Amino acid sequence: MSGKKGTKRWLTPWAESEDRASVYHLTSRVVDRRFVFGDEERGRFRMFMRMMENFSGCRVLSYCVMSNHFHVLLEVPPMPKGGLSDAELLKRLGVLYAENFVKSVADELASAREEGDGEGGNLELVAEIHGRFTPRMHDLSDFMKTLLQRFTRWFNRTHNRKGTLWEDRFKSVIVESGTAARTIAAYIDLNPVRAGMVSDPADYRWSSYGEAVGGGAKGNGKKAREGLVRACMSHKGIGFEAEKWKEVSRIYRRAMGMALGRKNPQTQDLETQDTRKEDRTAGMNDAEYLEAGADRRQPLPELSMAAMLMKRVRYFTDGATPFSPPSGLATGSFNGLHPKSKFLALETDESRAKWAFREVTGKSPNSKQLPILLELISEQRESFTSKSSDAAALLKVGDSKPDPSLDPVESATFASLAQALLNLDANITLR
Repeated sequence: MSGKKGTKRWLTPWAESEDRASVYHLTSRVVDRRFVFGDEERGRFRMFMRMMENFSGCRVLSYCVMSNHFHVLLEVPPMPKGGLSDAELLKRLGVLYAENFVKSVADELASAREEGDGEGGNLELVAEIHGRFTPRMHDLSDFMKTLLQRFTRWFNRTHNRKGTLWEDRFKSVIVESGTAARTIAAYIDLNPVRAGMVSDPADYRWSSYGEAVGGGAKGNGKKAREGLVRACMSHKGIGFEAEKWKEVSRIYRRAMGMALGRKNPQTQDLETQDTRKEDRTAGMNDAEYLEAGADRRQPLPELSMAAMLMKRVRYFTDGATPFSPPSGLATGSFNGLHPKSKFLALETDESRAKWAFREVTGKSPNSKQLPILLELISEQRESFTSKSSDAAALLKVGDSKPDPSLDPVESATFASLAQALLNLDANITLR
């Protein structure tokens, strides 16, 4: 089925089960298929998507926002038996509604709980208050309706336009857990590779895999990892467990490489050199294909620790814009520096990079990590030098104000370094 509302499509026996979550592959295109999504638009779309995820109780397993369309692999769990607690309802409302509105609902609930002589107060009134909002939760149709409407309103206001933004009603296909869910997730994350935008899906920041590899240990980086773990392992009873990402990431990357390798012209030459191996792998399923060693020819080799560090650093520094600022902690750490501080007393980029890395991780960068940090410093300095307004915008973020005696380009450069380091995963920096 396409959701609780609308016409039923009996594709699977568990659709709309009261006990089992359903997974859907969702997609929609911009009207006339125009290429209108730049970085800001993709960032806004992802923000609204995460807001709806937190409000609705649905979970994003995989996603990719392209230049004129998007893909989302969404898990829609049933409403918990017994409904939501008052605290959980108010927490979800806080995602979409203003603080004053949420407070008014909280006051209504508190008053209803105090009425009557029975335990829990006036349960009929409490149920009526909950009923104003819960029909919009754990519902595919409302998730997509609200997401698309909110993004369209923002887009039209920003670009001074009117009318519909989307080509047609969104499309949804129900997906079975296990191999099918993992295959669809990989298909979604490989979109920018097949479009020629990047050569490695980890380099595309507006996708679940790019965010999982590049994102920090908390927040949406953690959420992206949880979603992919669930997509790959739900059939084994594993939930949204980010701590299993290290294991799952290798399996998932091999699956994506295998999908590319089977259709990649570069690997076809290798296959024709050994017709016996080609015959041996023909018709194999995914597991048999991997066990046969065919993935050794795939175009996505396992990421080294140095490569992981580079992608994580790039993810955060590429996102250091007024729309997606670095954390206040990072900015404050460097905005508040003064000429006598230990950091500014260091005279070279290398000594400053080593000092900052030690402050965050407790150890010195190794021979592979240090060149990445130095390259980052050089790139950021060059970028802020060519566009000083970006440096000024970056330094406005956070509680501490920049020291006017310091060069804003240098301050912004090392604020970017701080942001990258403070958001690195311990699995990368402490190994």
